[in-house]
Amino acid sequence: CTDCSTYCPRGAKPADVLAAVRSYIIEFFAVPKFMGTLAQNPKYLALLLLIPALIIFAISFVHLDGNYLQLGEGTIVFDRLFPHSVVDPLFIVGNILAFSFAGIALTKFWKNLTTAVPANNGKGFINVFIKTIIELFTHKNFNLCSKDSTRFWGHLFIFYGFAGAFLTTALAAVADIVFHYKAPIPIFSPIKILGNISGILMVVGTVVVTFRRINGKDKITSTYFDWSLIFFIFGVALTGLLTQYMRLFEIPELAYSLYYVHMVLLFCLLWYAPFSKLAHMFYRTLALVYLKMNDRNKKAAIFSNAFFLSIFIKL
Repeated sequence: CTDCSTYCPRGAKPADVLAAVRSYIIEFFAVPKFMGTLAQNPKYLALLLLIPALIIFAISFVHLDGNYLQLGEGTIVFDRLFPHSVVDPLFIVGNILAFSFAGIALTKFWKNLTTAVPANNGKGFINVFIKTIIELFTHKNFNLCSKDSTRFWGHLFIFYGFAGAFLTTALAAVADIVFHYKAPIPIFSPIKILGNISGILMVVGTVVVTFRRINGKDKITSTYFDWSLIFFIFGVALTGLLTQYMRLFEIPELAYSLYYVHMVLLFCLLWYAPFSKLAHMFYRTLALVYLKMNDRNKKAAIFSNAFFLSIFIKL
């Protein structure tokens, strides 16, 4: 919650130190290694955007035989631009590959942690893991922040907005594949309502954290690593909402253009998740499980020594 930097009597900014360590861990354990470097360097942003942009453009070009003028005819149907029969498998395969890389990286991270001080397996990994997940969903630790509650709300909105958007996508896929419920889903459908609420939460949450960082309320130095994630989450949510509105207003040029941008940003957000700041969601969860298995609140020495030793022991 950055209270450590707020109240540090020497102004040492320990929150900046931990943020730098987090960034370094994600880059160090990245699989493949070069992706960790690309995701944290702003000069490679154009390249990272270009990869999905070219792939998705190629899909649409082949599907339409290069004739984009036909999109202006008739009802707006996004499947005409990017057929789901092609995009969905690409989406699934890409995510499986990305999260397989993440699984390998997290396994290396866990082994590195337990090299310094083995986890107390007597407590049971699964039991501690479930308790940690519940703690994350309630944002319990954020509520302990005494300086400013807006950080709690900004992060909470992004967290639940992202989770809601993920659930919306899953429900839409089930509705399509299992129940043959074709798009576009009616505006007052529970799936559509969940998607709209999730998108709005993500937009509001990113606006809140952006203003906090610009105004210096976070008491932490903002880096490209931070801003890139905020940009992608905000971009995905905003373009998703605007795409829907342009379809409802029957403006095909804007609807299809925004949908293209939305797809590019979405693939960037998910394909690069194991290498961006979004990966901290997984690393932090494992770190918390490890600390809880070793009585974090009772053994300060284990926290201070094992945690930091585990970071550098094999570097």
